[in-house]
Amino acid sequence: MMNPFNDQARRPGRRRRGASRAILAMAKPAVAVAAVALAAAACSSAGGSGATSAATVASAQAAAAGGSLSGVTLHVGDQAGAGVEALLKAAGLLGRLPFKVTWSDFTSGPPMLQAIGAGSVDFGSVGDAPPVFAAAGGSKIDIVGALKSGPRGAVLLVPTDSPIRSAAQLRGKRIAVAQGSAADYHLLTVLQKAGLTTRDVTLDYLQPAEALAAFSSGGVDAWDIWSPFGEQAQAQPGARVLVDGEGYGSPYSFEVTSQATLADPAKTAAVRSLLTLLNQAHTWAANHPAAWAAVWAQGTGLPAGVMLDAARDAAAVPVPITPAVVASEQQVSDAFTAAGLIPGHVDFSGFVDTRFNSIIGSN
Repeated sequence: MMNPFNDQARRPGRRRRGASRAILAMAKPAVAVAAVALAAAACSSAGGSGATSAATVASAQAAAAGGSLSGVTLHVGDQAGAGVEALLKAAGLLGRLPFKVTWSDFTSGPPMLQAIGAGSVDFGSVGDAPPVFAAAGGSKIDIVGALKSGPRGAVLLVPTDSPIRSAAQLRGKRIAVAQGSAADYHLLTVLQKAGLTTRDVTLDYLQPAEALAAFSSGGVDAWDIWSPFGEQAQAQPGARVLVDGEGYGSPYSFEVTSQATLADPAKTAAVRSLLTLLNQAHTWAANHPAAWAAVWAQGTGLPAGVMLDAARDAAAVPVPITPAVVASEQQVSDAFTAAGLIPGHVDFSGFVDTRFNSIIGSN
């Protein structure tokens, strides 16, 4: 099966994470950060997660007996729009992880899932579309956790002085979006409801940093983006929200692992522990947006006011992976297939693991 990321990986002008930070003024502390382009299959600090060593077996036996997970290491992917490390830190839970963690920073969900599928990252949080593109590309990934958020974390922006006042007026326009991201699906639904297709517009597949530069310089007519980048753009002169997520896109985001990670009993126990703490952290953040924003701002380098808006807009609550959630994700997949953006039909029920649903409501 073809890899739907290959065309994007060959696009000129692709930058590493360090260059993206220069545009976004990111200042994330050094935590074994890996620079990963869309075509990268592995991060520099990673090791394969499929092999089971004697130490892993010992750790699994200890975990099964209620012992320590101190011999386990999870490689966790992170991004400014998810802020997993910052979220755990803000909630006071980072030090309670009972296993070792190495962190890698990604520009968006699709390259993170490429690394997860390749076995170089064990766990990451992404929007609704990246798992669909990963599954269509043959990646061995599983959704293990779900979050539901409100509509304000997704926006389609146009310049303040743009004559575009409705989605129908996007015909013939150039739109920036990160390929295979939640914004990609949000934009697809905006176009569909306006009676348009992706063939009626020109899509510039850009990661957030490049898209911000293109939008600010007038290189594109519109930009579909998620928090906190949407709030960042709106805080600057010249950005107007054409539509948000009300009635568009999907309300779900996901926590994802590789199937190889779940084949390792010790790492599976570590994933359960991480999900438990993340669920607690998301619940805390939803109830303490100002405190969460203050720590998140340190990780992104963006102003506290921008991050407070983002914390409120992107607040998410953990939910179990129910048949309704799977059906929603199947709808995302089917929409991309119908638009010709992924090859063939994907049965998404084969990329879901519900064994961790019992964590919900137990915190």
